[in-house]
Amino acid sequence: MCRNPDAQLRNRLKGSNATAAATAETIETRELKTTEISISGNIYDISDFVHPGGNVIQFFGGNDVTVQYKMIHPHHTEKHLEKMKMVGKVGYKSEYKFDTPFELEIKSEVFKIVRRGREFGTPGFFLRVAIYVSLFATMQYLFATSTEFTTTLELPLGMGVWKGVVLAVVFGISQAFIGLNVQHDANHGAASKKPYINDLLGFGADLIGGCKWSWLAQHWTHHAYTNHSDKDPDSFSSEPVFNFNDYPPGHPKRKWWHKFQGVYFLGMLSFYWLSMIFNPQIIDLRHSGAAYVGIKMESDFIVKRRKWAIMLRLMYLYLNIYCPIANNGFNFSTVGIILLMGVSESLLLSGLFVLSHNFENSNRDPTASFRETGEPVCWFKSQVETSSTYGGQIAGMITGGLNFQVEHHLFPRMSSAWYPYIAPTVRRVCEKHGVKYAYYPWIWQNFSSTVKYMHQAGTGVNWDLEPLSGRN
Repeated sequence: MCRNPDAQLRNRLKGSNATAAATAETIETRELKTTEISISGNIYDISDFVHPGGNVIQFFGGNDVTVQYKMIHPHHTEKHLEKMKMVGKVGYKSEYKFDTPFELEIKSEVFKIVRRGREFGTPGFFLRVAIYVSLFATMQYLFATSTEFTTTLELPLGMGVWKGVVLAVVFGISQAFIGLNVQHDANHGAASKKPYINDLLGFGADLIGGCKWSWLAQHWTHHAYTNHSDKDPDSFSSEPVFNFNDYPPGHPKRKWWHKFQGVYFLGMLSFYWLSMIFNPQIIDLRHSGAAYVGIKMESDFIVKRRKWAIMLRLMYLYLNIYCPIANNGFNFSTVGIILLMGVSESLLLSGLFVLSHNFENSNRDPTASFRETGEPVCWFKSQVETSSTYGGQIAGMITGGLNFQVEHHLFPRMSSAWYPYIAPTVRRVCEKHGVKYAYYPWIWQNFSSTVKYMHQAGTGVNWDLEPLSGRN
């Protein structure tokens, strides 16, 4: 009997992989089959690969996943890839580099705090999940079954408010809490070591009007290429209404109305819920932002899940639009209350997300030096300098740790419960290596910086050089 079947498999595949590398023709990434992925220029057949993290790997079939692989497997070396069946080579030149001194030290120091295998959700994390899920379930029931939207609730000082208004605001907030605290960790594979728990909690995205699989396509691409104006779907998702990217003067994506975006961008974010629940991309699960940067979404894994995505969306629309109208009548009051629910969810979710990478002095062009010199940039450094962190542990319990965006982007497959503990170490290592770490003690400071940045990006003032000012 073989004492080490993993080693035996690795040795067998190592030999066949070497043969494949020596005899295979180099192809283009767009020629990859939906049962293949490429990592660092090598093509791997994943049709029969049993992935320890679950079958989510099949989601990425047909794509280069070099950056995604390295960012969610921080402990892995090239040796781990020897377990996979290599079938060829692909033309590949990366804008990013890994295993830099900064990356190696920050991983070494952080892993002294969070040991391998312990990076998943803590008992405190699951208590938080239980609280937010309970709140959501209660509010979902009340919102879908209430027949008293316009019944007045008496408040102190002789004031009153419709019951439906209270339900809408609290239900909208409870949905945002699911998005921030439950589905986010789960769809990063960070809630639990057990794939089925992550898979189950990940459907929280669908329960709040989104879609788990579209989220994976968009969000993991965002993480891989944060603030990359051509590859980060989040960086151009709001165009042409307003710009997150600070395009140079005269750029075709600049419009005259962007000069006022510092005033109106928050108002436009309140429509996030509407754009989410009526997004036609739910039909084929081809996320337009991910598709724009070249992500293929035609694997059997995705195709088989399209009908489930549609069913979940129809369930959401039934519970949160049809039922309230059926119970309270089709009138301005009912429609207004439904929209108020959506606005409440939108402003909390998107209002917090927008702080993460859009602030003064954030790196809006992390691969500029690559284009100028051809030398890849440190991926870990780019993640720090395109993100911000604000507040502390209390803010983390409300936002699902997303106030620790720097830590989250460095270690996206680590549960948010750990971020308050590793943040001081991350800051210390960044300071040692001269990496810019943006930290705001209070959320209002980050918010103020975001508003200023949005105004600057809209007007193009950052491109106006002032000689001797020290500003560039």
